[in-house]
Amino acid sequence: MTYNTSALDGFAALGDPTRRAIFERVAARPSAVGELALGLPVSRPAVSQHLRVLKQAGLVRESPQGTRRIYRLDPRGIGAMRDWLEAHWTTALDAFKDFADAQADEETAA
Repeated sequence: MTYNTSALDGFAALGDPTRRAIFERVAARPSAVGELALGLPVSRPAVSQHLRVLKQAGLVRESPQGTRRIYRLDPRGIGAMRDWLEAHWTTALDAFKDFADAQADEETAA
């Protein structure tokens, strides 16, 4: 199976707890760096670095609004992750069905 690099980059980016917190804040409401940094145990420059990683992973995008940059979720990156999970979910369900069918056949034969 070929893995979607974008999806794997997204999962890797969310492996960091601070990035997950920033991602969840962006998911709740598009925001500027200063707003995202409020209440986090890291500096504004650190939040900017985390946002850069999330952006490179395709999970957030930025748009200018006056002198600020507003960060919001990028649905393409989220979609790639969902597609990757869906592909594996389908495989897992198929394997479970095969297992359940085999168990039913054994019970019937006994």
